[in-house]
Amino acid sequence: MQAAKVLICNLLATPALGYDINEQLAIAGLLAGAIQCQNVTNAPGFSDTCAGAAPFQPTMRFRPTRTDELFIKFGFAAGNGLNEKSPFENAPWAADLEDGVKNINGSNRDYLLTAWYKHTFSTGDDHRLRTSLGIIDATDYLDENAYANDEYTQFMNATLTNGPNVFLPSYDWGFALEWNDRSWSFSGVLMEINENDDGNNYSFYGLQASYRVNNRLGAGHYRVILTGSSEDFLNPAGTQLEERVSNLYSFDQAFGDIIGGWVRFGWQSEEAAINYHGIFSGGIDIKGTAWGRHGDNIGIGYAYLTGGNLGIDKTNVAEAYYRWQLGRTIGLTADIQFQHDSYKLGEGPRGWIASVRAVAGF
Repeated sequence: MQAAKVLICNLLATPALGYDINEQLAIAGLLAGAIQCQNVTNAPGFSDTCAGAAPFQPTMRFRPTRTDELFIKFGFAAGNGLNEKSPFENAPWAADLEDGVKNINGSNRDYLLTAWYKHTFSTGDDHRLRTSLGIIDATDYLDENAYANDEYTQFMNATLTNGPNVFLPSYDWGFALEWNDRSWSFSGVLMEINENDDGNNYSFYGLQASYRVNNRLGAGHYRVILTGSSEDFLNPAGTQLEERVSNLYSFDQAFGDIIGGWVRFGWQSEEAAINYHGIFSGGIDIKGTAWGRHGDNIGIGYAYLTGGNLGIDKTNVAEAYYRWQLGRTIGLTADIQFQHDSYKLGEGPRGWIASVRAVAGF
């Protein structure tokens, strides 16, 4: 606990260190820290406690030409926060913490999160085709959302960062294709994942179609995401292997200069063993312009998840945060979460999680 406090104090004093070395090479990244405290009931074996964690993610970007790019991101972390001490199915902080940056996907690879090469083809003023190859993250190409997609600057709970009923693997070998045509954009991802929770290698594919609007209300994005896998996931009985298939609809829309709203909903097949079948989530974002703090914002979100074919019947997650922007580099967030898991054979854990998060981008 004391170590986490020291890490956050050091974080708040960290200057913006990142810079462009030359026209081709740039170094950037983030340093974050959070302390989370939980108060839970109906959770045998779990106690009211506090825990901290501090991830550090430096990146390097090299552009030898206007159409070529090499990108590398490393991930280091101290502590796992409440993620290993919480009774809830969904992680209180979706960040890449200490256990998550070691032996990634059972590959014996530590700390190297992504390393890819991208080439951009220009076919006209409003047309671009980008191809990426290497160690990639599916969430960089699928299920973006203007108000609920970043565990470092927006909601912390994994349920409100991406839809947990739609599996989007990260940090393994793959190929991504992105095509932009004025208001439309399309993304496709193919990945080969070294190991899932059943210990099997599997193939993943994902497709996204996105339409962007910019009307008198403001900017909005409307996305349809389809994902699937090879037949390498055990069924609920553990007797045979099945594929996983899912669909997700992710919308965000500004309503003027101050208010924004977002919605996610979708379902996945139940042949393989899954915790959740459907998700229905949404929320609002309020910009600090309304009270003279242009860099600040408030986020309020809620998610209802219907159980799959295992032990969970349903889950409710609610979260609200206030984020202060301190200068150009540091953001400080006060966050409160409520979670309640209900089991098919009885009541599950419920409780509150209060957090303070600090993030320095450089």
